[in-house]
Amino acid sequence: MASGLSESAQKVQKALQALGLSLQVVELPNSTRTAAEAADAVGSQVGQIVKSLVFRREVSGRPVLILASGANRVNLESVAALVGEPLGKADADYVRQQTGFAIGGVPPLGHLQALDTWIDEDLFQYTEIWAAAGTPNAVFRLAPEDLLRMTSGRAVKIT
Repeated sequence: MASGLSESAQKVQKALQALGLSLQVVELPNSTRTAAEAADAVGSQVGQIVKSLVFRREVSGRPVLILASGANRVNLESVAALVGEPLGKADADYVRQQTGFAIGGVPPLGHLQALDTWIDEDLFQYTEIWAAAGTPNAVFRLAPEDLLRMTSGRAVKIT
């Protein structure tokens, strides 16, 4: 276990270890809340940053997690067609209630419940990507294929 990590970052580290992944959570001195900030902090392209976006199904109220490349905007209509019902924005309270994490630090795993997850196929053009790890300045480096394994998500076109 990495010592010195905040409680939320430790939760992500434990979730990675539980899956048998030897990925390492790091907390950085600078914010990684936005894709641009994260790219600057880790020295990557914005497209290599995984944005964890939680949306609320408008009919059932259930959450949907979209893991998007930092370079892309989600086309909610096309993703809603894949999901099977309209999607709406999720406020900060809903995101924390569904995931256990605050907006700006939502990781792709370690949530309070399993989330229906859709992964931006554009992330697969990179050999390494970076995802949030529970706080606005915690991240971990991984391969796009790791996202499939840790989330049981589906790679789709989200733009």
